[in-house]
Amino acid sequence: MQRDLGKTNDVASRVDSPYSYPDLSIDVLCIGAGFAGCYLLHTLRKAGFKTKIIEAGSDFGGVWHWNSYPGARVDSQWPIYALGIPEVYENWTWSEHYPGEKELKRYFQFVGEKLDLRKDTEFGKKVVSAEWDEEGKEWKVKCDDGFLVHTKFLIAGIGFAAKRYFPAWKGLDSFKGVMHHSSFWPEHVDVKGKRVGVIGTGATGLQIIQEWGKEIGEEGSLTVFQRTPPLAGPMRQKKISKEENEEMRARLANVYKERLTTESGFSYTTRTELKMSDHTLEEREKFFEELWQMGGFRFFSNTYGDVMTNREANRAAYDFWARKTRARVHDPRKRDLVAPLEPLHVFCGKRPSLEQDYYEQYNKKNVDIVDLRVNPIVDIVPEGVQLDDGTVHELDIIAMATGFDMVTGGLKDIDIRGSNGDLLRDKWDKGTLTHLGMTTSSFPNFFFLYGPQGPTAHSNGPSCVEPQADWILGVLQHMRDEAKVKLDARPEAEEAWKQLVHEKSVVSLRHTMLSSYNGGNIPGKKVEPLNYAGGLPDYIERIWKERNGGLAGFVVS
Repeated sequence: MQRDLGKTNDVASRVDSPYSYPDLSIDVLCIGAGFAGCYLLHTLRKAGFKTKIIEAGSDFGGVWHWNSYPGARVDSQWPIYALGIPEVYENWTWSEHYPGEKELKRYFQFVGEKLDLRKDTEFGKKVVSAEWDEEGKEWKVKCDDGFLVHTKFLIAGIGFAAKRYFPAWKGLDSFKGVMHHSSFWPEHVDVKGKRVGVIGTGATGLQIIQEWGKEIGEEGSLTVFQRTPPLAGPMRQKKISKEENEEMRARLANVYKERLTTESGFSYTTRTELKMSDHTLEEREKFFEELWQMGGFRFFSNTYGDVMTNREANRAAYDFWARKTRARVHDPRKRDLVAPLEPLHVFCGKRPSLEQDYYEQYNKKNVDIVDLRVNPIVDIVPEGVQLDDGTVHELDIIAMATGFDMVTGGLKDIDIRGSNGDLLRDKWDKGTLTHLGMTTSSFPNFFFLYGPQGPTAHSNGPSCVEPQADWILGVLQHMRDEAKVKLDARPEAEEAWKQLVHEKSVVSLRHTMLSSYNGGNIPGKKVEPLNYAGGLPDYIERIWKERNGGLAGFVVS
């Protein structure tokens, strides 16, 4: 079972890139060829910066290069989950409101070709270390095959899900059947007539379960191992008509501007001015029903402004969701497990998901669910999954939908050594510290996008990445104009930003529980707010206030 992006743990001897210093000085190196890397390479090259990408995969796409698990599709609705680059959106046509992984792979191939990105991208190389050279005012970046690059500025665009999580079960490699982590799933695994199991019911596990419930056939069986039931709303998936596409294409430029004015970067936002108490019970039910029928994240994100701050409002939203969901599951035991009458946590305390016919799968006799809260998994054995009471569920195929060490895991997985000689992971193990959610003190000329203490997991990916990339471009242009070569965040600035991130988080009921939003999904990880919860417009205003105010939170030399 593959557990890592890289080829090997042994780093070969130095292999300089053809554009490495001193043969040719590189201005900017981007790690990752997803939305962030593609946007950065395109915009920085246009501005005259010599920019390259290093990507562990074999093509563009970031997480969508790796996502090939059954039923994989994005849960952000067309056309928001895309680059706001005219050369791209004016020449690309989507086929579904919620594109699947194959269409997303084709999209990124199109982006690479249309923007001519491939000539400046090195594929099949995982960055394993980066070390700041104070004398040369540059980063020395090394890959798993020894490939070495010298660059003035280093930008990590690896996203928030770059580090896979594997539970500490001793027998993970003992299973005699087929087992893969969802993010390393092969293109096709035949499950018809097989005994299959899915461990985990987050957004990924839900999609696999939804797909396998239909693929196993009457002779197969599906066992779902659930710790916490997903909070899933209706996706309302459908094909995009020719008329819809033409109408949307005419206003895409405005759509990509307007998404930056909403709290999470979607085409809709929380109605902060509307409180649940403003409506009678009948009006509330009608309002909830309208959002439910529209589908997508609207029921979770386009709702009353006090759902995440008032426990009564929060519970009312959960009760509506439970009523709608429970009506679809016939078996009382399964119904109570997938949609309990008493919530196990704050409504939307964990990331909600979208589904098409997920709950109907549990109406099949050959689809069962195991409550890991009562009887947890203790190990993987050659025959299958062993539970605490000694029961062994014998399986032919297992999908490990166990998630990720979110937000900070990918960056801490790289040996990034700053100006004081310390590793980034050692600094952040004491608590994450950034300035503006894009830089960290004593790591000069190093930026990261869609990472810790940015809007990240509270926002649509491209909506967050593009303004961050534009801000980085503005800073690099300023430094070039002023003949500056080094930018380093001030320790007091990152302490202040950490405090702000905490203040924005603590006002929400989400702050009261463990989740991937605060590192609580990983045993032993420090629990702290990992995302900026003040909304995208507020975040954008703050970072540009810093830039236009003379970069007071930085030492620029």
